[in-house]
Amino acid sequence: MTPRPTRTRREVLCALLAATAVISTAVPAMAQADISTLSTATTQTMEAFADTVVPGRKRSSRDRAIAGADSSAGAVEAGALALLLAPQLDIAGLVDGIAVDLNAHAVSYALKHLILLDPTVPPFVALSFGHRSALLRQLCDPRGLDQQLWAVLVFLVHLAFNSAAHLHTAAAVADHPGLNWIGFPRPAATGVWTFPAFSYGRQLASPHPATTATGSPP
Repeated sequence: MTPRPTRTRREVLCALLAATAVISTAVPAMAQADISTLSTATTQTMEAFADTVVPGRKRSSRDRAIAGADSSAGAVEAGALALLLAPQLDIAGLVDGIAVDLNAHAVSYALKHLILLDPTVPPFVALSFGHRSALLRQLCDPRGLDQQLWAVLVFLVHLAFNSAAHLHTAAAVADHPGLNWIGFPRPAATGVWTFPAFSYGRQLASPHPATTATGSPP
């Protein structure tokens, strides 16, 4: 079998930047990703990464990926992995490699700080929340070789939590933990976001007579 060619760091970064460009074009609703396609090690590692960016509550007492640094829902519950695996972003094939790289950094960090890692979970997952955070700060240091790659990943995790970029807004606003946490406004009874009060306190101009019923210009 012909081995799959590995991507260079530059190619990975370009793919991640392209993914953020896709999100910035306001995709109305992304196809749902199948997280079950990931290995357990990759899933735990990327969940631990997302939880370090936006901490959340444990899903059970046996949850190792989520450190439980916060009592409310975090990036994992907000769908960070679903966003990273969304077909429209076309970076799902990079996630395994990113997890391997992150775990390699975790091993190096543990050796440097004389930390004994639990061999039953991936190295990054075995780190405490404080050590995960310290390692992530190192990876995102502007002087780091791969700083841009990790910074883009952090950005994507924040997008999943703060904007539910992988979901249709009308569906997400009902129970998405991130949108609820930031106080994202609810739509009107019609299901449409409207603005009942003029921002300047008065109407500045009259609508064009040819404006459609939905408010679109003629």
